[in-house]
Amino acid sequence: MSETAHTEHTEHAGEHEGMTKKRIWNVFWVLTAITSVEFIIALYLVPHEVFGMTYHAANPIYIVLTLAKAFFIVGYFMHLKFEKTGLIFAIVVPVLFIIGLILVLTNESHHWIDLRM
Repeated sequence: MSETAHTEHTEHAGEHEGMTKKRIWNVFWVLTAITSVEFIIALYLVPHEVFGMTYHAANPIYIVLTLAKAFFIVGYFMHLKFEKTGLIFAIVVPVLFIIGLILVLTNESHHWIDLRM
């Protein structure tokens, strides 16, 4: 094997070395724990108003926990955590623009609803 082919093979193998069986199971258990917390909040804390937890207080917590799960899924199972930053920005920046567009359109829709009343 030539030195350049060996170097390319080593570099390519280095990109995907991060996903081992142990890491996959660790991510699985983190996702399971986050989902369990969401279920505990939804099925016990909110209906019984434990710690004063209401639906209004629980919604931001759900959003943060769901974003954390999305980070783990995209980062590890879709291997984006191991990709180059250019590819990451090519995916993240449009998603941020889409989220911003949704927020702006939601705000605008409330304006039109208020005009009709």
